[in-house]
Amino acid sequence: MKTNISEKTLQDLEFTTVLQQVAEFCISDLGKEEVAKIHPIASKKNLFFELNLVNEYLASFQNENRIPNHGFENIYEAIKRLAIENSYLETDAYLKIASVTDTVNELKKFLKKFNEYYPTLFELSENIEFTTFVSDAIKKIITSHGEVADNASPVLKQIRKDINNVRGKISESFSRALSKNIASGYLDDIKETIIDNQRVLAVLAMHRRKVKGSLLGSSKSGNIVYIAPQATLAYSRELQNLLYEEKQEVIKILRSLAEEIRPYTPLLKEYLIFLSHLDVIGAKAKYAREIDALLPKISKHKKVLFRDAYHPILSRKNKKQGIETIPQTIELNEKQQIIVISGPNAGGKSITLKTIGLLQLMLQSGLLIPVHERSETTIFSTILTDIGDNQSIENQLSTYSYRLKNMRYFLRKCNDNTLFLIDEFGTGSDPELGGALAEIFLEEFYEKKAFGIITTHYANLKVLANELENVTNANMQFDERTLEPKYKLFIGQAGSSFTFEVAQKNGIPYSLINRAKKRVESEKVRLDKTISKLQKERNRLQKTSDTLEKQKSKEQEKIESLQETEQKVREKLEGFQELYDNNQRMLTLGRKINELLNKYFQTNNKKELSANFFKWVAAEKTKHTKKNPPIKKTKTEKKQDKVAEQKQKDAIKKVEQEVLKKVVEVRKEKEIEAEKIAKAKAEYIFRVGDRVRLEDGNAVGTIDKIEKKKAFINYGLFTTETVLEKLELVQKAKK
Repeated sequence: MKTNISEKTLQDLEFTTVLQQVAEFCISDLGKEEVAKIHPIASKKNLFFELNLVNEYLASFQNENRIPNHGFENIYEAIKRLAIENSYLETDAYLKIASVTDTVNELKKFLKKFNEYYPTLFELSENIEFTTFVSDAIKKIITSHGEVADNASPVLKQIRKDINNVRGKISESFSRALSKNIASGYLDDIKETIIDNQRVLAVLAMHRRKVKGSLLGSSKSGNIVYIAPQATLAYSRELQNLLYEEKQEVIKILRSLAEEIRPYTPLLKEYLIFLSHLDVIGAKAKYAREIDALLPKISKHKKVLFRDAYHPILSRKNKKQGIETIPQTIELNEKQQIIVISGPNAGGKSITLKTIGLLQLMLQSGLLIPVHERSETTIFSTILTDIGDNQSIENQLSTYSYRLKNMRYFLRKCNDNTLFLIDEFGTGSDPELGGALAEIFLEEFYEKKAFGIITTHYANLKVLANELENVTNANMQFDERTLEPKYKLFIGQAGSSFTFEVAQKNGIPYSLINRAKKRVESEKVRLDKTISKLQKERNRLQKTSDTLEKQKSKEQEKIESLQETEQKVREKLEGFQELYDNNQRMLTLGRKINELLNKYFQTNNKKELSANFFKWVAAEKTKHTKKNPPIKKTKTEKKQDKVAEQKQKDAIKKVEQEVLKKVVEVRKEKEIEAEKIAKAKAEYIFRVGDRVRLEDGNAVGTIDKIEKKKAFINYGLFTTETVLEKLELVQKAKK
């Protein structure tokens, strides 16, 4: 898809200002140069790739695996010189090249390790070759201090060894000459100094003929002359020769190094392009973080929905000044193809227009935009703008002439994949004639299925917007009492210009305003009044709607809270039910075991107890099997089950023996207890009023009367008769 976005559109929407703000976050001059070249990206594939790169970099600010530092030196000049045959570079230039290669290699290793976090950045890095050859070759020859290493060649090593020897001899001979002349009293108090990088004696002028050597200068007063001792001169000449040989050998080595890495100059250029691109991506991401930008959904369907959209330049400026910026929500779709915004001046019409255009332009240039995460948009092939006063002195065009020329361009370029933005549509000419022509232009854009937003004060355009099916009126909200703008867009109704009201607020005499009203057609005034009344009514309804929405939100929160509480109660009840079922099951099992034991206590028949126990276990197993059908098992599993079953039988047998043993003990204890109770019973004489219960019973009653060996017990609802021997005392009667 080819984009048709002119330089004028970029200028109208202040795109250059955005790029200047992005460039502030670059870490290199090359990155800043690349940011200045940013334009809308024609290829959808390349655009999505760039947006994903920026989005991944932005995400890196919020995770632990942050992208490593990718600062770099500009080595373009070094690469150009390196490409020339038989050339060489200075040592610091080689170190810069090594630094660039190391940076790229580190980034490649990092992105390969974390390719799941940064798949698009990893894909970008995969186009670059990984090699340590250049860096290794340079570091082998040049030290980190920027000097050619002694072992760069055997010849250099020997030369530097000889240089050190000669310097030692010079130092030794100079020390001897210094000591001798000090003893002779020929030297000044400073004794020595440095001239032309060599030590010289500070000789008093009166003794200059007594000291052998070469005169190299004198002090300003002429009282001191500087003499290089004769003994050091020969060594100095030898040192100069060796230094010259060292320099020639170093040049030879650097030239050899250049020959070695010259084949990699195309790769070094790729490294610079990669690092410059990464710098631009990083700057875009940092800018996005500052303006709270994100990547909205990009739809294949023709739709623009920007929720809570901010103008990045305005919001950044207001943020620094501590001023609140009002976001706008606007939607364009097949049923709302064009929006006509009206209302008073200084209400925010133009900034709303520019916000939509600039955000769309930024997105199509690979920049993230400050909107709500549920926003979405499509990609337009053409973005057309007509914003501001466009008088052309150079071409001798008035504002209206320029606008007509612009409309001709619009009509030629406009299609079903166009977004057009026109500020103060139809102005610059006679309102009736210009308005009529503007109507025709609007109908043409409508017929071509283009999406667009226009701002106007013309009543005929507001009426036309109401008549065309997929064109919608909108207005910037205005406080009718204070006549202050609210900077909030309202879709669905045209806005009043509040011309006379604003004039009155700005101090224009009321008499002049009345005279002006009389000169305006009565129908025009009536229409404006009607629009004004409708706008006031709409503002009142909007406040009511907002209040109801807040109440609805609070009620919804309460409902959710109650639902959450209900869920917790239900979960607790389910838990209690499960616990109750388990307890009931345990009680049933306990009763059955108690029944079997009682029967055994009465009969003392172990075989019958064992038979009844296993019969009961078998019945329980059948019930369990019906609820949980057996799973088909392999021979090995069946064999394992048999072994487990045998172990279980053995365990049961063992438990049975222990139970029988325990039963005997319990029986003995019960017999002893029974004897004690019988003895106590025999000793105790029951009286009327005693609270008692029957043996092996739970119900407690009160003795109403006693006749011989019988007692009448009152349980409240009924009375029963029993012998005294079967009673157990619970509580004695009160005296």
